[in-house]
Amino acid sequence: MIQIIPAIDIIGGRCVRLTQGDYGRKKVYDADPVELVRRYCDCGVQRIHVVDLDGAKVSSPCNLDLLERLARTGSVPIEWGGGISGDEALQQVFDAGAGFAIIGTLAALQPERFAAWLQRYGGRMILGADLDGDAVAVKGWQQTVPIGIDTLLDRFIPEGLQEVICTDIRRDGMLQGPSTGLYTRLQGRYPDLSFTVSGGISGMQDIRALDEAGLHKVIVGKAIYEGKITLEDIRTWSQNA
Repeated sequence: MIQIIPAIDIIGGRCVRLTQGDYGRKKVYDADPVELVRRYCDCGVQRIHVVDLDGAKVSSPCNLDLLERLARTGSVPIEWGGGISGDEALQQVFDAGAGFAIIGTLAALQPERFAAWLQRYGGRMILGADLDGDAVAVKGWQQTVPIGIDTLLDRFIPEGLQEVICTDIRRDGMLQGPSTGLYTRLQGRYPDLSFTVSGGISGMQDIRALDEAGLHKVIVGKAIYEGKITLEDIRTWSQNA
């Protein structure tokens, strides 16, 4: 069964959700990130997705103290992204307790460095491929580069790439369903990679459809905050999985 990975997006230490990656279309939720991690772990999830949106915007980690608290609280690995722009930043994220590091901007703009990280850290490195149409978005989704996702994947598979989080920015936060065709195409072309679906999840019907399509993982964020998917839904799915 497909693995549900709950998402926590952070600005100023608080839980937020952006719509289509737009910092100007931000909704702040009255939720404690530490308490959310505790609840998600109690539901039996195997991993939690956390994005430092402050860090993504300024290309440097900004919420490492919170990462330390989240890592101490939870019993499952945290995959952390946002602002990891060099060796020092990556080490800070791992030292603060992240189990996995999500690399997007650097992978697109400095492929040699990301290739070296893949060779050094192996499965702890996750490629974050954020798509705005056919272009890859970088720097907190504020810019795009003329690189297609297939080109990106072909570059890093020989270096040991194992996991990819692929976000359809135009669907992110819209609660209108994921780009299932995109993910099934990618999974079919690259069967040895584990793809995580991200963007657009509107309810459990989307989770079931992705599971039937053979996808491995799915990130769920706004649908949880808005009550479209409940903690009990996640608990039941995780137990069955």
